[in-house]
Amino acid sequence: MLLLGSFVGVMAGLLGIGGGLIVVPALVLLLPQAGIDSSITMNIALATSLSTIIVTSGSSALNHLKLGNVDMFVIKWLMPGVVVGGFVGANLAEWIPTAYLPKVFGVIVLGLALQMLFSIKSTTQRTMPSSAKTIGYGSGIGLVSSLAGIGGGSLSVPFLNRHGVEMRKAVGSSSVCGCVLAVSGMIGFILHGYSADNLPAFSVGYVYLPALVAIASTSMLTTRIGAKLATSLPTAALKKIFAVFLVFVAGTMLL
Repeated sequence: MLLLGSFVGVMAGLLGIGGGLIVVPALVLLLPQAGIDSSITMNIALATSLSTIIVTSGSSALNHLKLGNVDMFVIKWLMPGVVVGGFVGANLAEWIPTAYLPKVFGVIVLGLALQMLFSIKSTTQRTMPSSAKTIGYGSGIGLVSSLAGIGGGSLSVPFLNRHGVEMRKAVGSSSVCGCVLAVSGMIGFILHGYSADNLPAFSVGYVYLPALVAIASTSMLTTRIGAKLATSLPTAALKKIFAVFLVFVAGTMLL
């Protein structure tokens, strides 16, 4: 989990993701080895992933703020919707069957990856939607991200870049939104987890503290490496890396 956190930190700083797309599958494999009941493994993986994202995205966001990679319009209007959607998603996770969610999410991510690849050579500049529409998009990003236990970067970065936000600022702004989204989603999972059966020791609701501490302790140290890479790499190269990452994630979820 310490090694996992190191890798997640670099990816968070480089791509503006919270790391949930990496952490959730890894925890699903690792948690049973810690003796955690299989009936609650997925909920614990989702909740713990969101809690690690608070640290990872928070550290990444601070590094990007120092580097000037944050768009304040995005923070002002996208983040409120993300917060509301994140809290709603965490509450719906207890009631909505999520068997098909990975497939749906995989198709969405694959579409975003293809759009990102096609936009590398495009010179078309779009502007951000109105503030009301941006809040609406943020709510959708927050809802899907919370249900999937991720920080939303795989959705918000392509969305922002598609609407004219320069790639580095899209990554930095996504880090800020991802941190706040994770707080909202984690609170929902903690509240629902208190009434769950077979919770392991050292857990707060569905959040498993040993995994949180291990992953967060290394990820917060390595986000600066990813943030510096994001600043130094050409925009086209950054788009290619992000698109390849999205294709990998989409393939994993679809399969």
